[in-house]
Amino acid sequence: MPAVAQTSRLGNILWPVLAWVVALLFFFPIFWMIFTSFKTDADAVKPEHLFFFKPTLENYLNMTENYNYWRFAINSVITATLATVFALVVGIPAAYAMAFNPGRRTKDILIWMLSTKMLPAAAVLYPMTYLTKNFLEIFDTHFLIILVLCLINLPIVIWMLFTYFKEIPREIIEAGKMDGVSTWGEIKDILIPLAWGGVASTALLCFIFCWNEAYWTVRLTTTEAATLSKLIEGNRAPEGLFFGRLSAVSTAAVGPIIVLGWFCQKQLVRGLTFGAVK
Repeated sequence: MPAVAQTSRLGNILWPVLAWVVALLFFFPIFWMIFTSFKTDADAVKPEHLFFFKPTLENYLNMTENYNYWRFAINSVITATLATVFALVVGIPAAYAMAFNPGRRTKDILIWMLSTKMLPAAAVLYPMTYLTKNFLEIFDTHFLIILVLCLINLPIVIWMLFTYFKEIPREIIEAGKMDGVSTWGEIKDILIPLAWGGVASTALLCFIFCWNEAYWTVRLTTTEAATLSKLIEGNRAPEGLFFGRLSAVSTAAVGPIIVLGWFCQKQLVRGLTFGAVK
């Protein structure tokens, strides 16, 4: 018995220590990025200034004054928000239909939608660029980026919402039908309030994915619809990377989403560990 108690006490100490070590390992790149953002480009590459240097706000001032940070930030907010809204507008009815009116091919359709996430983006880059530039003429527009972000995240949105909706007893929906509630009324007045936590976590994850998307936003924009990913990509030159400026821009780009995730961590964790896995 004493040995069991001793093992239990040891586990109570080791597991929290291990959790802190893992958390610090994950946080270190973010810390180092913020740390480097207060160095000049010259100090950022000098070994003697690895830890000891004179802090400066030059990179942040340069970012706001010369790189027009706010225009890129506004574009990121607009595209990520509208893409998330449109994904939910399409995903909620689709998940509702599959959860409460499934057909013989419902599972096949869900698997097919998820399989589209396995397609290498580079494989469709050229036809996508050629089509949007020469035929549709929507290259470097908010409409194109919103559409692309919505479509690439729609399979995940539908899968997560489908999982949440399947948890709601079918009898509740059937009772609404017996009371004469329309399909739209079932979704708006019954389904969404009951699954609000799942809808919120899905929206949050979709927004994070849209905000962090770099491949398409960099390659389908130049100036007008360019997001913060394009601003980060622009901090390079033939002579190399400007690590000080690059760290400042990266900090300003990931900062808002980190703060959002911190305040919404309960919904985010629930979406990652429950709705997306079960």
